[in-house]
Amino acid sequence: MEYVSAIVPPLVMAIGFAFLVRAIIRSQGGAQKAKEDAAAEALASRTPAE
Repeated sequence: MEYVSAIVPPLVMAIGFAFLVRAIIRSQGGAQKAKEDAAAEALASRTPAE
């Protein structure tokens, strides 16, 4: 049964990482993209260029 306790943490981390990547990919584009781009451009134009 030691093999079960040895494989569980990496398996949980792999599943969590897969969900994280999936969330990042799903958040790209979509209906909010234009609003996010406008907010980023407004922030970038507000900061002084050095």
